[in-house]
Amino acid sequence: MAFRLLQHRGVDGSRAVIAALGNHASFVPGFESIRALAAHAIAQGQTLEAAVAAAGQGDAVDLMSEHAAGRLIAPIDHEDNARLLMSGTGLTHLGSAEGRDKMHRDAAASDKQTDSMRMFLEGVAGGKPAADDIGQQPEWFYKGNGSALVGPGEPLSSPAFAQDGSEEPELAGIYLIGPDGTPFRLGLCLANEFSDHITERHNYLWLAHSKLRQAALGPELLVGTPPQHIEGASRIYRDGALLWEKPFLSGEANMSHTIANLEAHHFKYDLFRRPGDVHVHFFGTATLSFADGVTTEEGDVFEIEAAPFTLPLRNPLAKAEAVAVMVREL
Repeated sequence: MAFRLLQHRGVDGSRAVIAALGNHASFVPGFESIRALAAHAIAQGQTLEAAVAAAGQGDAVDLMSEHAAGRLIAPIDHEDNARLLMSGTGLTHLGSAEGRDKMHRDAAASDKQTDSMRMFLEGVAGGKPAADDIGQQPEWFYKGNGSALVGPGEPLSSPAFAQDGSEEPELAGIYLIGPDGTPFRLGLCLANEFSDHITERHNYLWLAHSKLRQAALGPELLVGTPPQHIEGASRIYRDGALLWEKPFLSGEANMSHTIANLEAHHFKYDLFRRPGDVHVHFFGTATLSFADGVTTEEGDVFEIEAAPFTLPLRNPLAKAEAVAVMVREL
């Protein structure tokens, strides 16, 4: 049975941690955040499950009701947004190169193998090294800091200058850096790694621009060994009606890289091992409505669900107002 952790914010603004196993969920006494619980577990040399067991069991919680009421928030955050880093890797899933390669090939109007396809094939060949070895490094991108993290039910806001705002259904690894610089994986979340695919399609070198957007996390942190196979569905609703739906696959059985290899190439950099920092790292996807010709509109609702997560991630699409930015000399 899948062990999950969630963060709750009451009507009065008070926060709490919820532990869920199967259909049973209850509050975890003594902790207001999963980050605090994880820091305690690290200090005690415990696993998260052991730390929860030691804390005892609080009142039972009806997750469905709390989710519907909007009281389940993103399962990780940091009081200092600058101490939470969002990043990701692309072209990590089997089949993920098809849409990207077509997008870039059409733009280049050339039969030459694109950089995207080359990177994907290199990952297929070397992304799953033997245990304790480091394999081919993946594509990597910076997504933003904690100010761009969106929780369940909250709008995903596309900048006024964006050319597209589309979903990317995937898994995100959640990490806390320990006092000695050791990265600890707390678990996995369902995620919507929201991106601007029209900007990316124009030129692969604009990938960095296309990724500087908000991203959403589902309410549950799945703790323990990541499942090898995760199968779910990605949907878009418009005016309450289903506009688009497609299954998506994740987990290492459906990836060209191991999670350990993606982690090794992220945390090999000293600046990503600063004690106390939180990392949200997106593992990629092979399923995009954009690749099927869907043009999203303000008010559309993205929905992502997949077992063993029991709650869906839903976020409406919003459009931010234009902001005039003027750089002044001093």
